[in-house]
Amino acid sequence: MARRPPPARKNDPEGGARESGGIPLLRRARMVALQALYEIDAAGHPPGEVLSTRFQAEPLPPEARAFVQEIVTGVLAHREEIDRLIQRYAPAWPVAQMAIIDRNILRMAIFEFVIARRTSPAVAINEAVELGKLFGSESTPRFVNGVLGSIADEMESGDGRQSGP
Repeated sequence: MARRPPPARKNDPEGGARESGGIPLLRRARMVALQALYEIDAAGHPPGEVLSTRFQAEPLPPEARAFVQEIVTGVLAHREEIDRLIQRYAPAWPVAQMAIIDRNILRMAIFEFVIARRTSPAVAINEAVELGKLFGSESTPRFVNGVLGSIADEMESGDGRQSGP
């Protein structure tokens, strides 16, 4: 007899309530945030206009829209601090020379678990790796996992954000 997958939990750690398409709501929100950050980074378009366009293209419930806005505005507000952390944990790759998608996936995850502390490191890393699989190159998931895992390990050992980049 075939086993059925367990029903989606309301607070699914992989990204929130699931919608009919099977993609967790917060993962969809992260996808929209990543697309917005990519456009802002690559083209320099104004964040407000980019978010407005993204929300028209990908309708989301109010709580997911708020999550997208929190990520985008948080990453932009803390970009220098986040980029210093990325540079510290990926010294062989200057942030400005990283693939745009890679650096924005890293920025989002670091914002979530280091700056805002709204998401556990394990969930933030898992979500970042999944975004890397969807949008990045073949090496993106491994690279993202390595950088974020190093940050999480240092945070766990008590050195984290307090020690400075």
